[in-house]
Amino acid sequence: MTNWLALMTSQPTVSNPESSTNLIIVMGVSGSGKSTLAKALGDIYGYEFLDADDFHSAESRALMAKAIPLTDEHRKPWVAAIKQRLQSNDAQNIHTVLAFSGLKKKHRDELRTAGLRTLVLYLDGSKETIGDRMVHRTNHYMPVALLDSQFASMEDPTAEPDVHLLDVRPPVHQVVQQACGLVDKYLNTSTKA
Repeated sequence: MTNWLALMTSQPTVSNPESSTNLIIVMGVSGSGKSTLAKALGDIYGYEFLDADDFHSAESRALMAKAIPLTDEHRKPWVAAIKQRLQSNDAQNIHTVLAFSGLKKKHRDELRTAGLRTLVLYLDGSKETIGDRMVHRTNHYMPVALLDSQFASMEDPTAEPDVHLLDVRPPVHQVVQQACGLVDKYLNTSTKA
């Protein structure tokens, strides 16, 4: 459940504002539209697109395909591999947009320690809306059966100062427009690709 009071009273910003390399994390449960939005933002801004799913081990992918939720032990090397890639991109001044579930605060915090100027876009929606989307998508290893565990594992990020909420219900082009408004405001992007 979204903490609307905390959202209304906080002033969202970015993490690591002194960094010259930008990172946009598009987070949410499976089926919320992370990859779609992250790819769109990558195209618009000329940022490298990374999908956190690509950093999972074959073992973790096989477990999820069997509708077996991952443990923290499974996620630990996954988050470490993503962080290492982000640090490499930071060293090369490669701006990045990452599609990342971000279910656990400790994992979000670990990626913040990569040191990039970080803006987090949280795709928030009901289980019914997102479940309907998952039923209609193809070629994805994450089954609808894991949606309950995704919602149960999601630690509310709305009190974190670099997190900005986006409602998943509008058409994709409207969500992209809203996301661009936040990127332009908080990451000081002067030009788009």
